[in-house]
Amino acid sequence: MPTPLDLSGRCVVLGVTGSIAAYKAAPLVRHLKKAGAEVQVLMTPDAERFVTPLTLGTLSEKEVLTDIFPENEEGSWTKHVTLGQWGDLFVVAPATAQTVAKLAHGFCDSMLTATALSARCPLLVCPAMDRDMYQHAATQDNLERLREIGYEVMPAAHGELASGLVGQGRMPEPEAILKRVAEMLAETEAPRDASRAGHDVLVTAGPTREPIDPARVLTNPSTGTMGYALAEAAAARGASVTLVTGPTALSPPPDVEVVSVETAEEMNEAVQARRTDADYVFMAAAVADYAPADPSTSKRKKTDDDRVLHLRRTPDILQTLGEHKQPGQVLVGFALETDDLLDNARRKRDEKNLDWVVVNDPTEDGAGFGASTNRVTLLRPDGATENLPRMPKAEVAEALLDRVLAARHEQST
Repeated sequence: MPTPLDLSGRCVVLGVTGSIAAYKAAPLVRHLKKAGAEVQVLMTPDAERFVTPLTLGTLSEKEVLTDIFPENEEGSWTKHVTLGQWGDLFVVAPATAQTVAKLAHGFCDSMLTATALSARCPLLVCPAMDRDMYQHAATQDNLERLREIGYEVMPAAHGELASGLVGQGRMPEPEAILKRVAEMLAETEAPRDASRAGHDVLVTAGPTREPIDPARVLTNPSTGTMGYALAEAAAARGASVTLVTGPTALSPPPDVEVVSVETAEEMNEAVQARRTDADYVFMAAAVADYAPADPSTSKRKKTDDDRVLHLRRTPDILQTLGEHKQPGQVLVGFALETDDLLDNARRKRDEKNLDWVVVNDPTEDGAGFGASTNRVTLLRPDGATENLPRMPKAEVAEALLDRVLAARHEQST
């Protein structure tokens, strides 16, 4: 009995194009997932005529992408870049004559072709077309050009074709493709550099609770949704994520290490203990700036002598992170402002040695605490700003990761 393949932790981008053989993409995805790989499916518009995105999305457990500007990821114009960094291997199966020609000549008109141009990983092309199309000199020239570029091309299989002809042109069977995928992945080490998604990501989320007495606390309305969305999105991209969270009603994100804390002091201790290992730090928590100076061990009574609550400053977690920022580390701070948003964001960036600042106004409709959506402005390391439209916080997380990773990629090239 053959040894089961182990592709655990490997990331495969699968491009599916408009061929009758597109139905074979479903068992290929299933085989890859069973072997432990993460799979992101990209489809050309014509591929949807043969197999539905719902089918491949269900099997891959990721939303299938088609357009360069995905409808459900508003503002994510660099998605093809981050996917190109994420993948350990890019497989195009089936690859039609049209897509082979586009890949050979650098066309960029879909998420599939744009990601192929951005990909740092090896690319495996599995042709599928009718016999005469496959044998045509133009197609053979394009396939040879792909090999010259450095792409791997699996020869089309021989057999009965959809046209009724018999000859070479069939897409290789999913099992044969899986075997070649495993061989190619075995030849390359899994990339562990931060340009993929950052193999260590630290996120903070939620409020802190500062005790007044055993029955009362100082806190704020943060639900933790933004930080949890960031942690989940980073983990889905292959990062090793630690989420330091204050009290929330949210369920822990999958594949994320969760560290639960109550007070600003506890959050500071948890963050500082983990900061040196983090490639990226996203400080999305709403940390209390003040705590009772002398919390009571018993419940305070309503008396005339107890009208004043003395406060003390809590640790400035972000300031400490900025002062001890590691070489190459990316530090992203969040700012909630009601006045002079950009001026205050710039001051925070400079004073705390931040790379990025995400700023929003909680008084704006659909933004801030408690809302399922957010509308933020991004202050980039180069000083440029970008206003993102109001969108669900999960989409804000994806858009932020896209931009931070793309900027890191540009810096390193």
